[in-house]
Amino acid sequence: MRSLFLLALGVVPAILFSQNTPRRAPAHKASAVGPERLIRVSPELIYFNGVIYTGNGFAEDKPEVVQAIAIGGGKVLAVGTTQEITRLAGPKTKLRDLDTAGTSHFIFPGFNDAHTHLGAAGQTKLNVDLTGVKSLGEMAAQVQKFAASAPTGHWLTGGNWDHTLWANKVLPTRQDLDKVTGDHPAFLERIDGHIAVVNTAGLKAGGVTGRSKAPQGGAIDLDANGEPTGILRDTAMDLVSKMIPPPSHEERRRGLESAMADALSHGVTSVQDFSEWEDFLTFEEMEKEGKLNLRVSEWLPFQNSLEQLKQMQAHHDAHDPMLHTGMLKGFMDGSLGSRTAALKAPYADDASNSGLPRFTQDELNRMAMERAKAGFQLGFHAIGDRGTGMALDAFSQAGVPRTARNRIEHAQVVDPADIPRFKRLGVIASMQPNHLLTDMNWAEERLGPQRAAYSYAWKAFLDAGVPLAFGTDYPVEPITPFRGLYAAVTRMNEGGTKSYYPENKLTRGQALFAYTQGSAYAEFAERRKGKLVPGFAADLIVVDRDLYKAEPQAVLTTKVIATFVEGREVYPAF
Repeated sequence: MRSLFLLALGVVPAILFSQNTPRRAPAHKASAVGPERLIRVSPELIYFNGVIYTGNGFAEDKPEVVQAIAIGGGKVLAVGTTQEITRLAGPKTKLRDLDTAGTSHFIFPGFNDAHTHLGAAGQTKLNVDLTGVKSLGEMAAQVQKFAASAPTGHWLTGGNWDHTLWANKVLPTRQDLDKVTGDHPAFLERIDGHIAVVNTAGLKAGGVTGRSKAPQGGAIDLDANGEPTGILRDTAMDLVSKMIPPPSHEERRRGLESAMADALSHGVTSVQDFSEWEDFLTFEEMEKEGKLNLRVSEWLPFQNSLEQLKQMQAHHDAHDPMLHTGMLKGFMDGSLGSRTAALKAPYADDASNSGLPRFTQDELNRMAMERAKAGFQLGFHAIGDRGTGMALDAFSQAGVPRTARNRIEHAQVVDPADIPRFKRLGVIASMQPNHLLTDMNWAEERLGPQRAAYSYAWKAFLDAGVPLAFGTDYPVEPITPFRGLYAAVTRMNEGGTKSYYPENKLTRGQALFAYTQGSAYAEFAERRKGKLVPGFAADLIVVDRDLYKAEPQAVLTTKVIATFVEGREVYPAF
């Protein structure tokens, strides 16, 4: 007897459990590989009659496809044809038919997002969320609504506003906020996290005046009278942010749980994350309670003292596959949207500005050498070509190992002469293709055509033999990987009406590889996750369309039916 197993509370089509002989496989061509097995016990779960991409062959754009997969003990036990794999079932094995009632579902390795900020995402969700607002007026209305229900004197935080979406593209000011914030100090970050607009009360709390000096790598915007406009750039944001009370433990946990649920619902099974240390301790608490359903590699702040970094690294088992600390994250510059990315020549649309480097080269070299000798992997945020060059110069020092898999995060604008240096130095380009969907509306204006041709240059990196790892920079962009896949293979806007230097687009397999095995390589995990082959982690997703063959526009609306981490179904939650 078959019994219906309803997914997502009946919103998506049912998948069938069965203990009987399965129906014939659907008419999809599977690789003739025979069953690959790692069988010691009966499988806990078998999917059959499916189109299952193991991940083998992605890089070469020759994907291996099988019909069935057996899972047990958190691992993939076997893959092969429906007939071969269902024979392995024991009396307690659950069998799930992927071709129920003629409606096929597809299995892929879970996505590994190589660049997230879960803590920031969670707090944005709980505070003033300005994601996608289309005008200053809409922003003001949302801030006013939140302020009206907040306790007296409560800081208004959050943000995610993006003035490039507004008709006039003019930055907001403290006076704009003063009109709607009442007695609340306000600190609202731009979507990239490299600019904040602060009201008068917030500036006063931070002691920021027209005579204040910004720290290295930051700027305080002044009006014609020499007074702060309310815009603080990069490190200058710290002058006020350090005055904001931290969230309570309950608020922090609630925010992280919301961000993690968002990730799992979009097929993300691993993240490489940069949040606060208190967020890591909260992840640790969840793990001890058996409630950590997402794999987290947590980065540590590059600028912390070496003694602090060693203590933080030693705090948790480095070999814990669910939660551990990873690389050291440092910042070379800001962002293109804020015009704080460090460029070798001035911005094409702002001839007086070349961005804001956060380090001198000598200081960066000294700190990088010290931390590299201590055995840390280094990862540097660098968006402008000058910032990227500074990072590469630090990595090129004798004594910085080429085998450390050091990384440059973003690498959005690169001097073409620097691309071969990535390969020579063993540096990974950790990039977020979904940024192009936002930035292509103004990037060429910022850069001019010559630099724009080597911006978001994914194929140029691959052609030079540079490893790619893909992510989203969540919450700067939505955590869905499907926007990233679409951007990587089309380099077009979501409406399909505008293209951006299409010579740097990737194949479907190259993009999927970068988002799974490439990201795993970036965290030294390529031998245990990123593929669905025997012995690897059973981190997989069931989706409603074939990501390899669907039309690019259709990829954007992919629905995740189920997400598994370590063989456990973590989305939807039953």
